[in-house]
Amino acid sequence: MKRLFSGALLTLVGASSMLAACSTNSTTPSAAPSTASAAPTTAATQDKVKLTIGSWRTEDTEAYTKIIAEFKKKNPNIDIEFKPTKNTEYNTALNTSLQSGNGPDIIHLRPYAAGAALADAGYLEPLTNVKGMDVFSKDTLLAATGSDGKVYGVPTVFSSTQVFYNKKIFQKYNLQEPKTWDELLKTADTLKKNKVTPFAFGSKEGWILSLTEGTLGPAVYGTDFMKKIVSGDANFKSPEYVSSIKMLKDLTPFFPDNYVGIGMDDMRNMFVTEQAAMMVMGDWEYAVMKKTNPDLQMDVFPVPPMKADGKQTVTTWVDGSFSVNAKSAHKQEALKFMEFLTTKEFGALAVNALQKPSTIPGVAANDPLVAKIAKNADTISTPYAAVVYFNAGNPTTKATLENSIQGMYLNKLTPEQVTEEVQKMTDTWFKPKK
Repeated sequence: MKRLFSGALLTLVGASSMLAACSTNSTTPSAAPSTASAAPTTAATQDKVKLTIGSWRTEDTEAYTKIIAEFKKKNPNIDIEFKPTKNTEYNTALNTSLQSGNGPDIIHLRPYAAGAALADAGYLEPLTNVKGMDVFSKDTLLAATGSDGKVYGVPTVFSSTQVFYNKKIFQKYNLQEPKTWDELLKTADTLKKNKVTPFAFGSKEGWILSLTEGTLGPAVYGTDFMKKIVSGDANFKSPEYVSSIKMLKDLTPFFPDNYVGIGMDDMRNMFVTEQAAMMVMGDWEYAVMKKTNPDLQMDVFPVPPMKADGKQTVTTWVDGSFSVNAKSAHKQEALKFMEFLTTKEFGALAVNALQKPSTIPGVAANDPLVAKIAKNADTISTPYAAVVYFNAGNPTTKATLENSIQGMYLNKLTPEQVTEEVQKMTDTWFKPKK
């Protein structure tokens, strides 16, 4: 997958990861775990061993049931239970369990700074000698790299955000995939005039707001602007970024009534029941929506540029990695699962069961829409800056952005005040990297 950000820029993630807020940093392990993490090369004992996987991906339970079943065919003595927690509760639940010396054997890491913070705190086993890790690019592995430079997680899938749309509704009103921002606004206006909600959207859950800004923002400030912030040549109070926040406010006429009280479940329901024609969202929702309404005719299009010389974009990042709990009683068996995650066999299972682009090169998707999503991510991607660059601080810059945009939608903050808050928090931890 094409990486649109350099390793030099991303080193700040590891350097600042100790500042990432993963609920609390008040508990520090008394001793760092052993770094002897060689994956087993001989058959494990035939005594039954049970491992647990902690994750925030409740919607992926069925897919991981299939993936675990395939792993078990070659490892019949290892039972694995996928035990996800609600996404908004996962960080707190995971940190609480780790601080008490427990936690799942296999941990689904949030990417970049959040995962690196767990590694730096000593909760994770380094994957130094796990067979197959060389299949991943350095940029991909940075999503699960600690500040010591060691890799602590196996990246599983890429995520991308774009605009989902209802093909049947578009056909009914003779609408095409918009190629410019003006065309997007005209499309939204046509839908509204015909009493169709243009965008399934809600500001109740903060993560939706940083994701929406990260997806639509490049249409305003372009694909290189975030690199200017990283290098110190611009900041969040720069006119380009302020304009992107104003754009989010300007879209409110195309949102549902009472959007400030709408969360992800409501958004999804609006889209799959064909009450709304478009939704800015990540590719992980495709499998969920297809299962919810198998007859739904949906497609995706990249975010069109606001300027005539701009580029269409989708926003990408490594969505998560799997790691081994340093205090697991069954580390060798867990490391065996890590090795499985590096294989093309797993890559094919992931891309077709999870309906997302695989991190493993040379793995193709059977589903044509997933293949389209993967192609866009390979060719016109821009990094999700709030996750890749600015998910550190206490609270994080990402969280501050989310809370401030919520305030704007409640008419408590202006776009300028939003950017003031974001920059003020960023200044507490971020040092530009030239």
